[in-house]
Amino acid sequence: MSLNLQKLCATLLLCPVLGMTAYGAEVVQESDLKIVYKEDLVYGRVHGAGLLADVAYPVVDKQLTAIISVHGGRWQGGHKRDGSTIKVKQWAGFGLFAMSIDYRLVGSSPAPACYQDFQCAIRYVHAHAKQFNIDPERIFLIGQSAGGHMVSLAATLGDGPFPRTGGWDDASNDFCGVISVAANYELTTLSWGKIWTPRSGDPIEARRQASPVNHVKKEMKPLMILHSDNDRSVPIENALLMVDALKKAGADHVFHRYPSAGHMGITEEVIKRSLEFIKAQ
Repeated sequence: MSLNLQKLCATLLLCPVLGMTAYGAEVVQESDLKIVYKEDLVYGRVHGAGLLADVAYPVVDKQLTAIISVHGGRWQGGHKRDGSTIKVKQWAGFGLFAMSIDYRLVGSSPAPACYQDFQCAIRYVHAHAKQFNIDPERIFLIGQSAGGHMVSLAATLGDGPFPRTGGWDDASNDFCGVISVAANYELTTLSWGKIWTPRSGDPIEARRQASPVNHVKKEMKPLMILHSDNDRSVPIENALLMVDALKKAGADHVFHRYPSAGHMGITEEVIKRSLEFIKAQ
């Protein structure tokens, strides 16, 4: 991590959230915090199989802001430790409860199983907020590419027509804000949108239903979009459709546009903007 980002983390999060101090250019490093790290935590079960996540969090006296990360991979690939998701121990060092999830992939489990698993993860965090010392009013979602699609769908549609699966059915699935990186917002015109095909029913209608751009409303939770003009996986036009819909609805949003960042992952720039966004809420 660069020194500039370290300074930002100390200024935005560590000092106010954890009550720690930054001395000049020095910041509290991860090694100065007691970090609890758990691999392959079971956050839900479907047909007897566990849904797995990695979590990390600092041991502190104050309640923690939480962030749930959803990886990319066109709903059919990727995993909770790849470059499309956050490094949970790093984010715990920023003073957050950090969770990165795996979910059922298209191929073995058609859509919307991936989205239902992600929704289960939100409910898990609410159901275990006291155990992990989480402030249930400060849960954030971050996703890249297909993961960004799902967190944006949560912001616009919520549960929608999809039954709750995985467990914690009575828990809340509320959250404070959403960070969407290089995501797709309109599935019917996206080259790989056809991957979102349910087991039964009209696939075109299913893609319309699963397109966040079709559910934008003024009262939705704050959404930050980060996208690049030269993204070859999700063309910038897809993101601009979403930004236009947000503007027309008067919805709370932030848009960061880059000329040549490609299909962005969780880069240092994304981390910086994300911490700013979290602090602002």
